[in-house]
Amino acid sequence: MDLRRTTAVVLPAIALLLTGCASGEDGPGQVRVEVGAQDVAASAVQGCEDGEEVRYDTTPPVVEVSPDADITLTVPESVAERGWGVQVFDERLEEKLGTVDVPAGEDRFTGINSDDVVPTAFYLLVVEDKGGDCGVWSRAWPIGFIRAGGDLGGAPTSEAPPEG
Repeated sequence: MDLRRTTAVVLPAIALLLTGCASGEDGPGQVRVEVGAQDVAASAVQGCEDGEEVRYDTTPPVVEVSPDADITLTVPESVAERGWGVQVFDERLEEKLGTVDVPAGEDRFTGINSDDVVPTAFYLLVVEDKGGDCGVWSRAWPIGFIRAGGDLGGAPTSEAPPEG
C-alpha cells in the first residue's frame, strides 16, 4: 500500500468536505494522537465561537498503524472539563460503527487499540460533549487510520461528519 498516494486522494476530498469554512486559525485547540513512536496533532473541523456554529478549514491527519497498536488520544483541558467521547467511523467517514465513552474529566484516553476496529481503514472522531453556547453543536476532530493491508478506499463523502 502506498500511503502517500492514498493520502493524496483523501486530503483533497476532505478539503472539499470543508469548503466554505472559517479559517481555523483560532480554533478550539488540537487533539494529540500517539501510536507507537508517532505523535500527531489533529485540528478541529467544527467548533463553537461566540455562540455560533463554525466549520474550520482543516485537513484531518491520516496515520498508518501496525496491527495491535495502542492508540492514545489527548484533548485540550477545556474539552476534558466539558467531557468527550470517540465515535468510530468507516473509511469514508459515512457510517458510524460505534462509540467509545471516555471517563469524565479525563484529558487522555488509552483504551483503543488498532485491532478494536474491524475495517483495516477507519476514522476516529473525537467529539466534545454537547452543550454550552452552541447547544447540540459539538466540536469535532477526525483522525484517519490505516492498518497494514488497509486502504481508505477513495474519498470521504462531501458532507461533514454527523453530529453527536
